[in-house]
Amino acid sequence: MRANPTYILLAFYLFCFQISSAQEFGKTGISPQKPKKDSIFNNPKGSIIGLKNNDLVTKKKDTIVNDSIKPKEVIDGIITHNAEDYTIQDAKNKTITLYNNAHVTYTDIDLKAGIIILDYKNNMVYAKGIKDSTGYLQRPQFKQGGQESEQDSILFNFKTKKALVYGVKTVQSGIITYGEKTKRVNDSTIYMRRLRFTTSQKKIPDYYIQTNKAKLVPGKKIIVGGSNLVLADVPTPVYLPFAYFPLTDKRTSGFIIPSWGESNNQGFFLQNGGYYFALSDYFDLTTLGDLYTNGSWGLNATSNYYVRYKFNGNFSVRFENIIQGIRGLSDYSKSNNFNIRWSHSQDAKSSPNSRFSASVNLGSSKYYRQSLNEYNSSQFLNNTLSSSISYYKKFVGTPFNMNVTATHSQNTNTESITMTLPSLQLNMDRIYPFAGKGGVKKNPIQKMGLNYSMQGQYQINTTDDEFFTSKMFKTAKKGVQHNLSTNTSMKAFKYFTLSPSVNYKDVWYLDKINKRYDPTITNKDGNLGDVVNDTISGFTRFNEYNFGVSLSTNIYGTFNFKKGRLKAIRHTIRPSISYGYRPDFAKDYDLQVQQSSDPNDLLTYSPFEGGIYGTPGSGVSNSIGITVNNVLEAKVAPKDPDSDEEDKKITILNNLNFSTNYNIAADSLRWSPVRANAGTRLFKDKLALNMNATLDPYQVNSKGQRIDEFNSNIFRLTNLGVTANYSISSKDFEKDNDNKKDTENKNGNGAQNTPDVFGENIGSTNEFSSNPNNKQNKENETKETELYKAKIPWTLNLAYSMSYTDNGLTSQIGSNTLMFSGDVELSPKWKVGFSSGYDIKDNAFTYTRLSFSRDLDSWRFNFNWTPFGVNSSYSFFIGVKSSVLSDLKWDKNKPPDRVLF
Repeated sequence: MRANPTYILLAFYLFCFQISSAQEFGKTGISPQKPKKDSIFNNPKGSIIGLKNNDLVTKKKDTIVNDSIKPKEVIDGIITHNAEDYTIQDAKNKTITLYNNAHVTYTDIDLKAGIIILDYKNNMVYAKGIKDSTGYLQRPQFKQGGQESEQDSILFNFKTKKALVYGVKTVQSGIITYGEKTKRVNDSTIYMRRLRFTTSQKKIPDYYIQTNKAKLVPGKKIIVGGSNLVLADVPTPVYLPFAYFPLTDKRTSGFIIPSWGESNNQGFFLQNGGYYFALSDYFDLTTLGDLYTNGSWGLNATSNYYVRYKFNGNFSVRFENIIQGIRGLSDYSKSNNFNIRWSHSQDAKSSPNSRFSASVNLGSSKYYRQSLNEYNSSQFLNNTLSSSISYYKKFVGTPFNMNVTATHSQNTNTESITMTLPSLQLNMDRIYPFAGKGGVKKNPIQKMGLNYSMQGQYQINTTDDEFFTSKMFKTAKKGVQHNLSTNTSMKAFKYFTLSPSVNYKDVWYLDKINKRYDPTITNKDGNLGDVVNDTISGFTRFNEYNFGVSLSTNIYGTFNFKKGRLKAIRHTIRPSISYGYRPDFAKDYDLQVQQSSDPNDLLTYSPFEGGIYGTPGSGVSNSIGITVNNVLEAKVAPKDPDSDEEDKKITILNNLNFSTNYNIAADSLRWSPVRANAGTRLFKDKLALNMNATLDPYQVNSKGQRIDEFNSNIFRLTNLGVTANYSISSKDFEKDNDNKKDTENKNGNGAQNTPDVFGENIGSTNEFSSNPNNKQNKENETKETELYKAKIPWTLNLAYSMSYTDNGLTSQIGSNTLMFSGDVELSPKWKVGFSSGYDIKDNAFTYTRLSFSRDLDSWRFNFNWTPFGVNSSYSFFIGVKSSVLSDLKWDKNKPPDRVLF
């Protein structure tokens, strides 16, 4: 729990006691012979009573304290003071008065006021402001460390240690506290009257919580009487008869207030209510629950952990039991879904040569689609879940490094799951065994590099129904693959680069397939006799190798222009031709088995079928690869020919690439389809346009099968994909932002990035401050804005996607969708956001979300709405920005009325 404002008063009381004790006729360690350093008696601007003839200060003998008793020193540091107008020391009445901007400091304590009076005759310290024609000014301000308070006046008796404080104002952790009167009766009890708590920084607060009386036991507890919420100085019916708060300077456990709502299928409900456990300084635990009147329920446990300079992360487990319909009726259904998430990151400085990280998101495939909790509404469109846990180790002094990973990939549409538990990767950095002395690499032999890698995997392919059961391990695949390669490069014909390479692969398996013919079983055609697969355990292996060579160069063409701003266009062509050869390795391992009642009807198969690293290469591979890459750039002069600006380089075409292969060993269809892709950016890099296509040189027969005859038009378009992304905002039309946009583009933070057409995720309105990723924490600051006048800031993100396929017989457009998102600030504190799309092919709108937000200074208002579709829902929230008073809110949401099946 955060430090209480009254701690400031306690520190001030101790401070006053030490100052006052220092004045009692030499009882302290202050030397009267050094008035300039011990500035409690220092008068920088002169004094009404001079220090030189002051018998009280120069008195050598203490008439009250026996000379034989050495006084105990209570001053731990130097006390300094000053005042703008004057400092008066009254030896007769034993007072020191500081007037106008009085300032006293002692260690980390700082006191400022209009007037400060130290009365060591009556054991009193008094601080107050100055009243003039403009009002009450220079109220006492007390600081100690990072704590601060402001009050109308302070009166303290340092002998009885009783005190009165009037009109106190403190700011602690964003909470501003006003108190009309505070009374300290002893060392351990403080009473306060007419208190107001608020987070509004206005002179007249937007709201406050008012209580008539409170009792504080420092460091232990605070008890508050009847309190109620006041809005704009108007009391509300929101009333709390009493409250008890334990006091501590550390985090404390506490309840989390739930949100509420109503659903057509689940009835009334409470969501995201629970308890926060502050278990230690290193980790915590948050337990939340959902409860519906139809019997549905949900649980969520989240823990955040953090060890400075070592690691941090969070872990959560979510479970939902969803009931639809009424028990006993035909529409009754029940579904249990779960989700596990874990995120872990390691501080790079904790271990430079090793690293452990985790990003886990796994669970039921239907979890996000069926979930009724508002936390998960933004994940409705998510159709993939993936996880990765990895450990990396660098072996210092060697070229080797190791990476152990456990991965998980889940398609929520097909409910298929692929896992590797684990995957071991051992890599060797490229070495040059034939390099000259000192690592010199001049000739092709010295440039010859050697690479090695080893990978071992245990892969599981399963489904939702078999997940976390013993069945998922029965079809697991496992194996080890070694890869060894070497290559070099050399100049050929002055302008070409020749790069030969050799690759070797060795695969190890722990089992193999043995096929046998069983005449007693029925095959898929209904006849007796079929082939049965037997898995035989034991070590087995195969190896293969290939070699190749590539020849590449760069061709530059420049076209200069004498007129206009366009100075030149440069075309860069990077052609490459390669040759690769691999022998037929399958014939050395293939086996045959009878597959029907005819003994001569044989089936050829590989014993490595279904292996994680495949089977030996079948047939001879003897092919030529051709690749051509193009880049088109332009040089443009500045608009003002007399300016000192340099010519600007513009990319007209980022890439235009073509690639194909010619298989020399094939008896037909030797040419593979030509694959083409192109990309460019237009309108000051605002529009990103990309295209990919597949061009087939061969014809197809009446069954859609390729035949060894070329098309009359050379190429036949079989696939085409086009994507376009465009982002624009009102800032693009402001001339003052031109330089800023250029800087953003250079740093990669501008329009170079693809816009998020789906909009930002809409978080839960019931988020709490213990979440380090809580987006609402960033909204706690009050915006300082000006009237927009005629300007209304806005942003707009557009994305277009289209795919086309043609199999030679029929053609169709697979998808044709325009997606858009953005926001409009109707006023400095009103913002409307939207994200949607239109399916041109199906003539319908896609998933649509609208959001409305209002900055109410110390409060905030949010309304998120999905107006139509299977995910139709809304959430409403209005509450205090400050995380300390986050439970002061009105929160309601309506989850979607979804159908499970």
